Amino acid sequence: MSARLGLAQICLAGVLWGTGGLAVRVLRDAEPLSIVTISAWRMLIGAVFLLAVVALARQAGTLRDLLRHQPARVAAVGVATAAYQALYFAGVVAVGVTVSTVVSLGLAPVIVTVVESVRRRRSPDAGHLLVLAAALAGLVLVSVAAGSAGGPHPVLGVLASVGSGTAYALTTLVGQRLVGSTQPLSLATASTAVGAVALAPLTLVTGVGGSALADPVVSGTLVYLGVLTMAIAYLLFYAGLRTAPGSSAVIATLLEPLTAAVLAAAVLGERLGAAGILGGVLILAAVAGLGRKPVVPPG
Repeated sequence: MSARLGLAQICLAGVLWGTGGLAVRVLRDAEPLSIVTISAWRMLIGAVFLLAVVALARQAGTLRDLLRHQPARVAAVGVATAAYQALYFAGVVAVGVTVSTVVSLGLAPVIVTVVESVRRRRSPDAGHLLVLAAALAGLVLVSVAAGSAGGPHPVLGVLASVGSGTAYALTTLVGQRLVGSTQPLSLATASTAVGAVALAPLTLVTGVGGSALADPVVSGTLVYLGVLTMAIAYLLFYAGLRTAPGSSAVIATLLEPLTAAVLAAAVLGERLGAAGILGGVLILAAVAGLGRKPVVPPG
């Protein structure tokens, strides 16, 4: 039951992440901020929100203990989280949405599955491989159905996407090690704050965008991105990692592109098509398969 609760928390995190694309579109329609600037504000607002929650929950001591005893791993998770976002959007610009999404989100579950198999000295069972194959096939179909305008630098775009997927896998693997010895709130707070600091220097090149905050649409959307799609989503993700294997977690978060595609069809009138519907069914079937199969606790 606890493992299924963990998967449910991770699925909800994926759904929240999936709403981020629509929010970014609304934001950029109001003010053409760079993606790096938006990501930096998102992480900064998320960190401030989580620090406030830590203070209200009187968990400052737990946060200090985490930073004191695991500084390297916390830094790795925070930098990897920032790198995952920055490299993914760099891939989108360079090679297009479809390729970047498939490579980035498709590579992560493969890496995590391989690493977990090496750690346990046991090959993944046939059921898990079937779930992984269904999820990846669904990801490809949903991404292709969403369409892509391509990009001017395909090689650099693929390399950035590979880096993004690798960073996402690292976030999952290292984060899972940390949640075994600390509270998800402390890990989400520390890693988000580190990520905000890591992205800060890049905003000096792309622009801070501080004057745009006077626009209520801009400020309100940034708060939504920071609180819902950053702070709460990562809090749910790390809470779920306490009981769900990392390989299952990265498959469950493929609900992110599915949610984004459904919202684009419902709100923006974009056509999902038969391929997108089939892909969505495969992703949902894969997530359902994770809930039905015996889940091995992380460790």
